[in-house]
Amino acid sequence: MIDHDPSTTAALRDQLSTLTTEEFRPDLADVDTLPTLDIARTMNAGDRAVPAAVAGQLPRIAAAIDAIAPRMARGGRLIYAGAGTAGRLGVLDASECPPTFNTDPSTVVGLIAGGPEAIVRAVEGAEDSASLAREDLAALRLTGDDTVVGVSASGRTPYAVGAVAYAREAGALTVGIACNEGSALAEAAEHAVEVVVGPEFVAGSTRLKSGTAQKLVLNMISTITMIRLGKTYGNLMVDVRATNEKLRARSHRIVAQVTGASDEETTAALEATSGEVKPAILTLLAGVDAPTASRLLHQHNGHLRAALSAAAP
Repeated sequence: MIDHDPSTTAALRDQLSTLTTEEFRPDLADVDTLPTLDIARTMNAGDRAVPAAVAGQLPRIAAAIDAIAPRMARGGRLIYAGAGTAGRLGVLDASECPPTFNTDPSTVVGLIAGGPEAIVRAVEGAEDSASLAREDLAALRLTGDDTVVGVSASGRTPYAVGAVAYAREAGALTVGIACNEGSALAEAAEHAVEVVVGPEFVAGSTRLKSGTAQKLVLNMISTITMIRLGKTYGNLMVDVRATNEKLRARSHRIVAQVTGASDEETTAALEATSGEVKPAILTLLAGVDAPTASRLLHQHNGHLRAALSAAAP
């Protein structure tokens, strides 16, 4: 058990009372007495505010992405740091980048206060430790091309704020994502994204609207950054890693969609390029062999459009 200082707890109560994410909604005081369908309708109506709140932050999100992408193009990493729901969302987003965009697992990293155990079980006191965040980031040996994104619904979580503060000292780019205005996290970061979604359906349960908002923002950061890095062709995931039957079928379909090739031609192209979609497309559209396709892609930093243009007669 962790010892609790009554004065610290009282100060935190006062602080939480000022946060929009912690507010109580009197109009929902009797929600537990309603029919299930009415509860669902009420909850769904409140959720509609989330995309609008994210829309209000799009210029800030875009500015952060435009700062992140060139750093990653130089070999930098995208590192999420958060506690509880926020940390789990970062881990989720990071874990989905390798199969979707064929990134190395060390390229997009999710740090959660308390370590891997905290993904499925709360680790007492971990979110209250700024020093723990510093230790976790120190182990990664940050560089000036890395980006650390602190994620915290309240915007005050010591782990997230501590991560951003340490990253800034280390010369890394910093982004803060919060769901309250004027947050300590936003103040600590170079790029602040504050998506204010209002009080939660269940008071203080920030896995709800706040969690949805954070997921939408993280989706944008990782996806649009990967688009900027040439990981897509249009809206097709041409860097997909075919690690199972579904993804192998998707790879085949993408090559066929882009090139108009027959099933036999598509299969042969993918076999020649060890299942890699971008070089397979190049072999079919540019009429080059697999080694030449790989060389062209390497010369153009993996950007398929640029490689196709270079191969054009």
